[in-house]
Amino acid sequence: RMPASVPAADRRQRASAAFSLSFLSLVFSVTAFSSSYWCEGTRKVAKPFCTGQSKGDHCIRFNSPDTNNSNAVQYIWETGDDKFIDRKFHAGIWYSCEEIINEEGEKCRSFISLTPAADRGVLWLSIVAELLYIILLLTGAILMSVEICYYSTVIDGLKINTFSAVVTVLAGLLGMVAHMMYTTVFQMTVNLGPEDWRPHTWDYGWSYCLAWASFACCMAAAVTTINKYTKTILEFKHKRKMLERTLKIKYKFPDH
Repeated sequence: RMPASVPAADRRQRASAAFSLSFLSLVFSVTAFSSSYWCEGTRKVAKPFCTGQSKGDHCIRFNSPDTNNSNAVQYIWETGDDKFIDRKFHAGIWYSCEEIINEEGEKCRSFISLTPAADRGVLWLSIVAELLYIILLLTGAILMSVEICYYSTVIDGLKINTFSAVVTVLAGLLGMVAHMMYTTVFQMTVNLGPEDWRPHTWDYGWSYCLAWASFACCMAAAVTTINKYTKTILEFKHKRKMLERTLKIKYKFPDH
């Protein structure tokens, strides 16, 4: 026969695993939400004219020795694709940044201002859903930590377990919807956004992957919590059947 302490220890281990997954999901979601690397790529822009001592492949050169003389005819050596340069950019929910040619640093703009007017409502819905996702993840993590630290009775643990499972499942659904809405908005902005922003090539960045990793951890935490609840209920039913069987045997064969 299994000792009575084994099921309790097993429940505590499952609760700790669910809390760890939920906390990891919370960290991933906050990091992704505050970063601007959901999408990365390049923009093809025209090279600026070489001024002063600037040389190299990042500016357009002239063949005239006197560039200040307006009467001099200036011939540009670059033709076709040589007149353009690829400028790297990265964008997130809040802002989009691109590198400055021939200088250090980046120039950033609000991503909301770049979004087409018809899609800004969807973007705001995505932001609200992301915020609710983070709040629900935090709530679920707090409930799971309470279950681990304040474990008075199995019934109290089951009540907390039920609430944390519902909250975590709702968080996962909101997170999935938020990520999909942002994906749709970004693709619409690529096609219909301002001409001075549209990327030439782009792909999803590490923040986007981190956001979906957060969703995966959230779902894993929800499954672990529901599994813990189900297993505890089955243990109760099993103990109840064993108790009823014992009482029937005592009733049929009473002690003399």
